[in-house]
Amino acid sequence: MAAALAVLSGLSQWAPSVHAQEGGAVKRGGVIRYGHFQEPACLFGGWVQQWYLQRQYSDNLVARSDDGKIAPWLAESWTISDDKKVYTFEIKPNVKFTDGTALDAQAIADNINGWLSNDPDLRNPTAAPYLSDSFESAKAIAPQRLQVTLKTPFQPLLNVFAQSSQGILSPSALKRGLAVNCENPIGSGPFIVDKWRHGREVTFRRNPDYNSAPATAKHQGPAYVDGISWKFLPDQTVRYGSLITGETDAIYDIPAIAWKDANSRFGVLRHVTGGTPLRLALYAARPPFDDVLVRKAFAYSTDRKAAVDTSFLGSLPFEGNGALSQSSPEYLHELGRAYAYDIRKANQLLDRAGWTERDRNGIRVKHGNSLTVRISYSNAFLKPDGEQALQVIQQQARAAGFDVRLQPTNPADFFAGRNLGPDDYEIVLLYWVAPGAEIFRISWKPDQNGEPNRFNPSRFQDPALWEVIQRAEQDFSGAERTGLYQQAERKIVDEAPVVGFTVLDVTLATSPNLKDVWLDRGSVGEPVFYDAHFDERK
Repeated sequence: MAAALAVLSGLSQWAPSVHAQEGGAVKRGGVIRYGHFQEPACLFGGWVQQWYLQRQYSDNLVARSDDGKIAPWLAESWTISDDKKVYTFEIKPNVKFTDGTALDAQAIADNINGWLSNDPDLRNPTAAPYLSDSFESAKAIAPQRLQVTLKTPFQPLLNVFAQSSQGILSPSALKRGLAVNCENPIGSGPFIVDKWRHGREVTFRRNPDYNSAPATAKHQGPAYVDGISWKFLPDQTVRYGSLITGETDAIYDIPAIAWKDANSRFGVLRHVTGGTPLRLALYAARPPFDDVLVRKAFAYSTDRKAAVDTSFLGSLPFEGNGALSQSSPEYLHELGRAYAYDIRKANQLLDRAGWTERDRNGIRVKHGNSLTVRISYSNAFLKPDGEQALQVIQQQARAAGFDVRLQPTNPADFFAGRNLGPDDYEIVLLYWVAPGAEIFRISWKPDQNGEPNRFNPSRFQDPALWEVIQRAEQDFSGAERTGLYQQAERKIVDEAPVVGFTVLDVTLATSPNLKDVWLDRGSVGEPVFYDAHFDERK
């Protein structure tokens, strides 16, 4: 396998969608053997890796299509009041959770109210940061009619409801407590969680009564396959090799070295997620990055594009816009070229900032302090090839006088806060996925009432920026809202509290006999196996 991969190189163009379903009867049956990368600590929650799993067993209130439009799912239709504060949803009838509980307006209201509560068994770590400021109530005003009332208008509400982390779970099952539900969550989706063999796989079985597919699906009714064997294969060479040898039918995250080979022999799917790209967040609340000149100097001192292109063999696009992902509707393409490598400009900025002395190793010094920056990161957020890119950046920045130190942290420790304290880093590598610029609420909300925004690792606080973001959120006019978000986007890039690194993409490779796998557009690009089926060669 290693010898085979050693000769794989080069870059193909963006791959087309996996095979469209042909006419005629679809073969039913079979179990999809899927090789995934990372195993989460819970089968639902606020991390992307959990969303992938939740998409298989739960349904959402609404869906989001490839062109970004909101489509029916559990809600067949909806209306919005003139003041944009009251949403009334007509809920699809005769839907049940797989434990037999009715999925009606009350069940959805219970979910939404739980997301915004202080109950740790119910609180949703993704929904709460979006909705806590604007949400007032969710209630059933008829058995199949849901009313969501807001204190202030929030235009991205439907986008939030379309994300898989906001999948609707059985209120009866949720009463069992978080520990039980992490192991065996109950939704109404096309598959049922059968068993989680920790460290190995999650098995799903087909929901024979499924009748609530989204309008974006290719068919209605139960799934075609009997189930999914969701295997955890963290080694990328082993994972890709399992597809070559026929041990799996689909795998996640095609290795850079295998990108060209995968496009030549397998079906390939790719989705660049919206929200933020994978970016370097610079701690702007204390030296040295409390000085915007030093932040910009760091950005200019590194040829991040070359580092990404070299490390990922050209298979993963560089992203120079640290504020917003290139697949977000509000993305400004010219900002993707921000802070192109310019070592001369980096040195000039550091001189202006007073870092004029150097020690015998060439590291800049000011008032007796070295220009040392620590980059904290984890493979929970960084693909294996990405560490090489950070090592390249480490060496490049040294020419300008930065002493860059890398702090790799395993996922368990990283999520527990290791190397993420206020004195533990100067740079942290992170992302947050979303359909678009509504992510600014998560990343740039200022600290309020003495409570810090823990989703802002840059600690960049700008009241003027926050005012523009809030205006955009409450604007339903389209072009004006986009303009406001782009105003915020420009300010973020200009102030450089984040520096672009690379896109966050989702890639899948599927065997030729597995048809109609697709990637959800709620925000993450989760693999959807509901429409998938094998052809006669299986």
